[in-house]
Amino acid sequence: MSTSDFTTEFSAKAADSGANATAAFASRAAAAAGQASADKARVSLLATKAIKALNDLVLEEHVTYDEYNALKTWLIRVGTDGEWPLFLDVFLEHSVEQVASAHREGSKSTIEGPYYVEDSPVFEWNGTLPMRPDEPGTPLLFQGDVRATDGTPLAGAKIELWHADDLGFYSQFAPGLPEWNLRGTFIANDEGAFAITAIKPAPYMIPTDGACGQLIDAAGWHAWRPAHLHLKVSKPGYQLLTTQLYFPGDPHNDDDIAGAVKPELLLDPHERAGGDGLEVTYDFVLDPA
Repeated sequence: MSTSDFTTEFSAKAADSGANATAAFASRAAAAAGQASADKARVSLLATKAIKALNDLVLEEHVTYDEYNALKTWLIRVGTDGEWPLFLDVFLEHSVEQVASAHREGSKSTIEGPYYVEDSPVFEWNGTLPMRPDEPGTPLLFQGDVRATDGTPLAGAKIELWHADDLGFYSQFAPGLPEWNLRGTFIANDEGAFAITAIKPAPYMIPTDGACGQLIDAAGWHAWRPAHLHLKVSKPGYQLLTTQLYFPGDPHNDDDIAGAVKPELLLDPHERAGGDGLEVTYDFVLDPA
């Protein structure tokens, strides 16, 4: 990669990334609109509890008008920067996911995050993620099987894989990256197996030049996410699995800003024979629908 490629990629701004994440989510939400109507009683229950919790906080902590007005200003900026998907996915989604997956017997799930894009290019079970000819980073062979909870191999299961590059950026959310860079969908073979060539992703900070970064700085928090692979694994008749897989030794596995790391999601990579990068095996188990 040339110096100009790195410069372009590093020029990513929170507002641009946030706008892309908002547009992607809005498109998916619009496609799902009308599939289910809101339950007024449920909306009232949740809204009432949320508003009460905030009012209780104001009274218990003696929130001042200066603090109240700072909050209003910040909430407006979250919307202006297009960072509602980022804020909610980082600070709230892990609890929603915990509720949603409590019944599962199969593989552990975790948050989707704001950078998923539907309809990535489709490849056979042993393909390679789309990447630049000189893609920086350590080559990674990611392999395993997809099975049902009763052990049945799930032939034709769909494995959607996406991850950040060696600089910590996602295609379609940072400038200078090919549209589908490090994003792909793979179809498991007759034995439910897959073997995907990828690149070990880098840890990264969530965008800090927007509203979320303003909150993080004001609170004295860090903005780091550990290196991870994103996956959606699916097959008709089975529940969709959305998860992330992490690499051992990352200093932020224990204090991920998004709170998404689980012990069951840690990988165990090894050097490949011949020293050409890493390989890791991880099997997925899907619950019946």
